[in-house]
Amino acid sequence: MDFQPTRDQRDLRAGVRELLAGRYGRDALRAAADGGSAVDRELWRELGAAGFFALRLPEAGGGVGLGLPEAVIVFEEAGRALLPGPLVATHLAAGSVPGAAAGTAVVTAFDLGERGGPLVSYLGEADAVLGEALLPAGEPVRSVDPLTPLHRVPGGGAADVSAYRDTGALLTAALQVGGALRTLELAVRYAGEREQFGQPIGAFQAVKHLCAGMLVRAEVARTAVYAAAVAADGEAAEVAGEVAGEIAAAKLLADEAAVRNARDCLQVYGGMGFTWEADVHLHLKRAWVRAEQWVTAAEAEELLAAELSRTATDGEAR
Repeated sequence: MDFQPTRDQRDLRAGVRELLAGRYGRDALRAAADGGSAVDRELWRELGAAGFFALRLPEAGGGVGLGLPEAVIVFEEAGRALLPGPLVATHLAAGSVPGAAAGTAVVTAFDLGERGGPLVSYLGEADAVLGEALLPAGEPVRSVDPLTPLHRVPGGGAADVSAYRDTGALLTAALQVGGALRTLELAVRYAGEREQFGQPIGAFQAVKHLCAGMLVRAEVARTAVYAAAVAADGEAAEVAGEVAGEIAAAKLLADEAAVRNARDCLQVYGGMGFTWEADVHLHLKRAWVRAEQWVTAAEAEELLAAELSRTATDGEAR
C-alpha cells in the first residue's frame, strides 16, 4: 500500500494553503485575536464555496466526492493557519444541516465536557448544534483560547454525537498535526534569525535538540493520522474495532505533538515567546482546547488499553 500523497492530494494541499495564506494570514489572525472575533462569516462562506465542508459529500449530492485522507490534508492546513471556528462540526454536519455544506450556516457540537455541564464551543456564533433540533441556551465560560469562546449548557442534556466521535477525533487530530508542524517551522526560523554570542541560537546543541524532538513528534503524529485516515476511508462515520483504536492512537499522538511542540517553540523563543506579540501562545492555547475535544487523552488511553486486552485475549484463545 502506498502512503505517499498523490499528485492531486499535493495540489489540494497547495491550493488550501494558498487560500488560507491570502485570506487568513498573520495580520488577520492577530486582528481576530485582538478583536475577539472568532468566526468570520464571509470567510466561512468562501470555505464553503471552495468545498471545505462538502469535501466528503458525493458529487451527486453537490459535494466534492473525496475521502478522509483528503479531508485530513485539508484540516491539517487549517490547523497550521490557526483558523478558528467549529470547522469539524460544520464539516460533519454537511448533508444533514441546511447551509453547512455551503458555509452559509455555522454548526457546532457537544464535543467538550466537564463537571457542571457539557461545554460547547462557538455557541454564540452558531446557527445550529449537531444532533440538536433547537439551538440551546448556554452560560459563557472563560476560555484559555481567545479565539475559542465556550458556553456551558446546564442540565447535561447534550446531544448524542457518538455517531460522529471517531471522525471528529480524527479531523481534530489533523488540526493538531498542522499546529505541531507550524510551531516547528516557527522555532526553526527563529533559531536561524536570533543571534546570541555572535551566532544564531540554532547553532547551540540545546536548541538543536529541542527542534529535533519537535520534528520527530510532528512526523510520528502525522504518520499516525494519515494511516488512520486511510484505514477508516470508506467506513461509516462511527468506525469500529481496530480502526477506532487507530484513530484514538492518532489523536493521542497529535495532541501530545501539538502541546509539546508549542511549549518547546516557546522555549526556543525565550523571553520573546512569553509576550502577546509572538504567536506561540495562540498555538499552545488552541492545542490545549483541541486536546479536550471529541476524544481526550484519558479516553484514548482507556480505548487503547481495552483493545490491547481484547487482542491479547483473542491471541490466547487461538
